Amino acid sequence: MLPERLEELYRGYIDCLNAQDWDRLGEYVGGDVHYNGKHVGLAGYRAMLERDFREIPDLRFNIELLVANETHVASVLAFDCSPQGEFLGLAVNGKKIAFTENVFYEFRDGKIVNVRSLLDKLAVEAQISKR
Repeated sequence: MLPERLEELYRGYIDCLNAQDWDRLGEYVGGDVHYNGKHVGLAGYRAMLERDFREIPDLRFNIELLVANETHVASVLAFDCSPQGEFLGLAVNGKKIAFTENVFYEFRDGKIVNVRSLLDKLAVEAQISKR
């Protein structure tokens, strides 16, 4: 697939997440998707995202950097949100925090089949310790 088309698909996926349009998630994510090395399937992936939005009511995915080739997308996503309770094992408890996620997606037949994600926990820790 052309990198430009993959970028377009990815932007559609991010729009789907931000709209919480879970019925359309399967247009972007394959039924056999893996997340950080673990098979979760589409239902598990959706459940994970729905939980994220419940625990972080003001969650919004913002693309800071996007690079694509024929089969992969690499992205830095920026977040400015207020997780309720614990987040990444830290007592955030509704405080506003900003952090990034470095994420790599593998696409097959126009759908995400593999996701590798790394959140910047150190940025969150630094903000929590200042309060």
